[in-house]
Amino acid sequence: ANGIKVILCSVLPAYDYPWRPGLEPNIKIPKLNQLLKAYAMENNLYYLDYFNALDDGNNGIQPPYTYDGVHLTLQGYKHIEPLLEAALDEVLN
Repeated sequence: ANGIKVILCSVLPAYDYPWRPGLEPNIKIPKLNQLLKAYAMENNLYYLDYFNALDDGNNGIQPPYTYDGVHLTLQGYKHIEPLLEAALDEVLN
């Protein structure tokens, strides 16, 4: 009603949480992202897939882009910045 444009982003990959091992985020996050993507498609929203851009092949973040397997480094943010810029350009134009 207010003309707000939505960009729905995936959850970033994480193989495990070093401070609380065994929660299986490497299994749960991809399932959540499937739900988010389906919701975006059903509601004509832009889905921004950070997960695949950062995935190391084991549902974790590629080592150069993280310092603890969960949070991004500056290089990680620089890696996904063009994805956000492209999403903003598409959604706002």
